Amino acid sequence: MRYGLVGTGMMGVEHLNNLAITPGAVVTAIADPVESSLGWARAALGARADGVEAFDSAVALAASGRCDAVIVASPNHTHRDILVPLFDAGLHILCEKPLATTIEDARWIVDRAAQTPGIFWTAMEYRYMPPAAAFIADIHGGAIGALKMLSIREHRFPFLVKVGDWNRFAANTGGTMVEKCCHFFDLMRLITGSEPVRVYCSGSMDVNHLDEDYDGRRPDIIDNSFTTVDFANGVRAMLDLSMFADGAENQEEITAVGDAARLDVFIPEGAITRSPRVGFGNPKQPSRRVVEVDQAALAAGSHHGSTFYEHQRFIAAVRGEGPVEVSAHDGLMAVAIGAAAELSAREHRVVDMGEMGI
Repeated sequence: MRYGLVGTGMMGVEHLNNLAITPGAVVTAIADPVESSLGWARAALGARADGVEAFDSAVALAASGRCDAVIVASPNHTHRDILVPLFDAGLHILCEKPLATTIEDARWIVDRAAQTPGIFWTAMEYRYMPPAAAFIADIHGGAIGALKMLSIREHRFPFLVKVGDWNRFAANTGGTMVEKCCHFFDLMRLITGSEPVRVYCSGSMDVNHLDEDYDGRRPDIIDNSFTTVDFANGVRAMLDLSMFADGAENQEEITAVGDAARLDVFIPEGAITRSPRVGFGNPKQPSRRVVEVDQAALAAGSHHGSTFYEHQRFIAAVRGEGPVEVSAHDGLMAVAIGAAAELSAREHRVVDMGEMGI
């Protein structure tokens, strides 16, 4: 399958590294308006760069006829415009998260995706981290009984430096709760099997980027927050985000509590622990296992091997050998919850999802 890539920055290079170990994938075209970014892609491709044509726009790449499928890994606020020629060309598309920076643009993408002959897949790598995938399978398999509470903690490093410093401003990213946290809101929907009803977020920019200045503009992105989401089936979910906790042993810790047991997963440690209810005063009975990850997949990116596994599912869907697992609608819903969290943090109030048109 002939792949094109639009957006050859850090995430685009991760996709190239993973396509190199994806059976049947051949990169034939890359596009980026920034020459230095194209240089990063050529370096990542190495000997595979021979025969790969470079373009300065998605329009030119789409018109080239060199691709069967295209990965969109450009800055968030560019997705809608970049997708227009790709949809028009009928290409299969894997679009990086977040789907868009606004609910309006995300809805437009959902509508266009429904009309295209190609498949459309929203990239949500966190679903495909092997420990997270095993954790989700355990919950859906009844390991904790009926799920009642879900909590996700990401304690990590600050936003990295990107070309043109685009990720320092909410106008370009959708805000931290859209840009970074859409992954976790997607996990919440997947794990609970339900839709959000209301959101409350308390967040601020307290530590990172305070001394940065970009031609008189100061960054306006949240670097820490607590978010709670009530779901229609009665499950409550919480996200604890800190982007100045890069010394934490595990970047992600997810806990699900049901009426029969509690389940925890720790990433990158890869451990899953199950703690059944035993009654007050009785001996604890925890069990623990470690989910291994393919070493080549780990080496190909910074998302605990998930990009590799995601590409296996995507290429299978293109070949008609499996379903589209993360639809444009899933991408829309993750953006909508993130947008509700951004509004809640700004206005210090609970936001009903009805306000977001959801």
